[in-house]
Amino acid sequence: MKKRKLKKSVKISLIVLISLGISLITLSFIYLILTSPTNIGSKKNIEVTIKKGMHTSEIATLLKKKGLIRSEFIFKVEAKLRAKPLKASTYYLKKSMSLRKIVKIVGEGNHYNPDNVKITFKEGDSVKKYALEIAYNTDNTYDDVINTISNKEYLQKLINKYYFLNNDILNENLYFGLEGYLAPDTYEFKNRKVSVEEIIETMLDQEAKRLNKYKSKIESSNRSYHQYLTLASIAELEGTNRKNKKMIVGIFNNRLKLRMSLGSDVTTYYALQVDMKRDLTSEEFATINPYNTRAINMGGELPVGPISNPGEEAIDAAVNPTDNDYLFFVADKKGEIYYTKTTSEHDKKVNELKKAGLWIW
Repeated sequence: MKKRKLKKSVKISLIVLISLGISLITLSFIYLILTSPTNIGSKKNIEVTIKKGMHTSEIATLLKKKGLIRSEFIFKVEAKLRAKPLKASTYYLKKSMSLRKIVKIVGEGNHYNPDNVKITFKEGDSVKKYALEIAYNTDNTYDDVINTISNKEYLQKLINKYYFLNNDILNENLYFGLEGYLAPDTYEFKNRKVSVEEIIETMLDQEAKRLNKYKSKIESSNRSYHQYLTLASIAELEGTNRKNKKMIVGIFNNRLKLRMSLGSDVTTYYALQVDMKRDLTSEEFATINPYNTRAINMGGELPVGPISNPGEEAIDAAVNPTDNDYLFFVADKKGEIYYTKTTSEHDKKVNELKKAGLWIW
């Protein structure tokens, strides 16, 4: 009897141990899931401001609402294990960060400066619009910006500093030598007293990083950085996504090979320094100007320089276009782009869009 009871007791103990083991493994697995990033591939910065006096539970709720953590309870457990208070500040966190990393960052704090200024420069905007953004967000005036980027001595200094700049930006026919070279992005600066030079060079530093991946291909081609950025700047304004920007550059390349003009309306608007809020007259389209690719003398020619500051998609399109056999394209009001091979096909498509009420003007 005693032996049977002993065996039964051993079996029960084994079952209990196995059950405990399974439970621990299950709990560990659940814990790993709940502490894992909410979106492993996300690169976007999410601003989170933790105010003085906020309790851990309030911080957990805030982070959950922002989509940065999976479990408020687990966050509070991890915060408790640190045995140090979470620090008030403004943080820029990513959904690709684990819960433990977020706890570590918020636990250590940062050197957030309430005087920081954040400036967003949009893709496809011109130097003029960038100058307005700088004037609005800093103590610099619009004229301060324009005068700085028009200063030949300063441009020469930049040429000596950045591998992708050369004497192309000193061409007297350019409206602004740095048009096309200022990387669109959101930047932070210490305060409103930041100098124009610091802003410009921060943007050029970013441009250097973006162009670096294309450096070997560009430098082994028969085009310069200036020419690639010129193509990119037009594709930025003509296209609506990476795919059609690549198609558009392919069409431009076809036209250049045939010594045709690019025929790009956006270059005429830039040449005339007119906002794209109205249609242009036939006389305006015919204006002789080194930027205007609708002019009769621009067969097989690129504009003298970029007409906007292109984003990375447009730069990639310029360097890696989609080869095709089209010569024309036209966009409708919805942003849909249509490709054609002959003048008659192009005119037919334009008329179709007009009849359907989809013509852009």
